[in-house]
Amino acid sequence: MGDLRVEDSEERPEASAAEIEKRSAQIAEDWRKADLSEADQALCRYAEKLTLKPATMAESDVQELRGQGFDDVAIHDAIQVVSYFNYINRIADAVHVELEPEMPPYPSGR
Repeated sequence: MGDLRVEDSEERPEASAAEIEKRSAQIAEDWRKADLSEADQALCRYAEKLTLKPATMAESDVQELRGQGFDDVAIHDAIQVVSYFNYINRIADAVHVELEPEMPPYPSGR
């Protein structure tokens, strides 16, 4: 979550450290309840769908991002980042990588 705080502080230099921390926690808990721009919400929807239902991705998903001002390079970058994190998290899950102390525990049954 550290990178999210840095990104947010760069986008909102007027925000206090406490505001940045609170917003980062809100995004991590449920991005839908966080105060995000329409473009950021569209990007989160795209990332969530690519993560949870990749076989259902359609041209309309890309068009929504374009409608929010994302160009093809930005969309490609988003796809690469989301896909990489999905990949590396599946590897970590497969080999039971120990979580960092600040991470919430895995749900039971894992």
